[in-house]
Amino acid sequence: MPDTHEVLNQVPPLVGYDVAGDAALLEGLRREGGGWAEDEVHELGRLAGSAQGQEWGRVANENPPVLHTHDRYGHRVDEVEYHPYYHELMKVAVEHGLHAAPWVSDRAGAHVARAAKVLVWNQAEGGHVCPISMTYAAVPTLRHNPELAAVYEPLLAAPVYDYGLRVPTTKRGLIAGMSMTEKQGGSDVRANTTTAQPAGDGTYVLTGHKWFTSAPMSDMFLTLAQAPGGLSCFMLPRVLPDGSRNRIFFQRLKDKLGNKSNASSEIEYDGAVGWLVGEEGRGVPTIIEMVNNTRLDCVLGSASLMRQAVVQAVHHARHRSAFGAKLVDQPAMANVLADLVVESEAATTVAMRLAGATADPDQQAFRRLALAVTKYWVCKRGAAHTAEALECLGGNGYVEDSGMPRLYREAPLLSIWEGSGNVAALDSLRAMGKQPESVEAFFAELDLAAGADARLDDAIARVRKELSDLEDLQYRARRLAEMMALVLQGSLLVRFAPKAVADAFCASRLGGDWGVAFGTLPTAVDTRAVIERAFVS
Repeated sequence: MPDTHEVLNQVPPLVGYDVAGDAALLEGLRREGGGWAEDEVHELGRLAGSAQGQEWGRVANENPPVLHTHDRYGHRVDEVEYHPYYHELMKVAVEHGLHAAPWVSDRAGAHVARAAKVLVWNQAEGGHVCPISMTYAAVPTLRHNPELAAVYEPLLAAPVYDYGLRVPTTKRGLIAGMSMTEKQGGSDVRANTTTAQPAGDGTYVLTGHKWFTSAPMSDMFLTLAQAPGGLSCFMLPRVLPDGSRNRIFFQRLKDKLGNKSNASSEIEYDGAVGWLVGEEGRGVPTIIEMVNNTRLDCVLGSASLMRQAVVQAVHHARHRSAFGAKLVDQPAMANVLADLVVESEAATTVAMRLAGATADPDQQAFRRLALAVTKYWVCKRGAAHTAEALECLGGNGYVEDSGMPRLYREAPLLSIWEGSGNVAALDSLRAMGKQPESVEAFFAELDLAAGADARLDDAIARVRKELSDLEDLQYRARRLAEMMALVLQGSLLVRFAPKAVADAFCASRLGGDWGVAFGTLPTAVDTRAVIERAFVS
């Protein structure tokens, strides 16, 4: 029988490469004070790009967690079973300090180094980074109760992944979660109906239902409940100090669009024991610090997915031929790829800038507003970017084997997590209203690029004009957040990115020489120089 199945013009798998070979990421790492961690970032990058790392991510995603409410004898156990590869991913993340480690480090740039590692390791599998992110964000919130922080902070920051339900203080390392939203309220957490009654011994007894609790097998949760003094923040461990299970009952796991390796659950507090964090009635201001830190990880996650998607698209185009030439050399495809690279590089650059501002007390006003507008815009762009990158592979990209559908399903999560579009945009208005100094700090950052590009200068002037009009602010919230995010990205690229990237961004995103879809850059863009930023080998 003749051989009719000779395989031609197929793209070799992208495996065995260094995910951290990302110029924008490495430049940001050095610029923001984390250059000392570059070797470790590359170590993680090589593992994320290895056959082993990719297999861990693929299999963990294809074998989602399973809820066991009872054991074989009918005892309530409320346990979630994960695939062993999920635990391998978690182990790597914790041992490399992607969780709460920076909070106990006195080394300058610790948060920047951690951000770079998150951006790299997230490309192995995004789902497991959710509990890693919440553990990172829990520490500054837990410090509102110094006694609790003294006990649990060292364990949350410990470089040991110690899985399993035991008394937290007997474990070598802990993972934290967050449980705020309820059926009737969603993002409107003040509508929460969960109650917390003082038990008389310094603890509270919580009763209520939580609609979304991610990573339910965490060792402890920060949660909101209505105490006698109003909505308050509490810490609830899964296992109480006496070794008994806290009365936190899992009702079901959510069947989600993506983020399959990570369990998200619906839970019931039926007389669960909790400890107050902060003051009664100050629950939202207390836990909002955790929310803001997880928002940074939303930006990092979106930047990570964009980078992963565009690298896959460029890799495909460099190896695939059509109509007599490599795809990467064909003008229409070059326009698309360059546009995707510009979007990815802008996301990475601003993410690293925000990471650099995390631990600096003098930059908190800037970070407050810049993070709100960036969370809105970068995470919003992630889904459109991933969809276009998938299309660069044609029908191959629509097939699960390519890995692109997994990225496509994951991308919308980052825009929804910790406040979807309107919540993030309106939060930027709230930041400006409550902290006017954040506006001054934001424009002071933009002023560092003044005069470098006329299109940027004009765009900043338009933003100032928009902000001077106080009519219909809520109606214009998205427009304002988008404009502010774009000028921030543009100012950073003008200062730090290669000329080809900065020119393409300013001409298209700020100068208006752009269509609606990706692949509509102006003809003057040096597409080859831009695309080379996404070359890997």
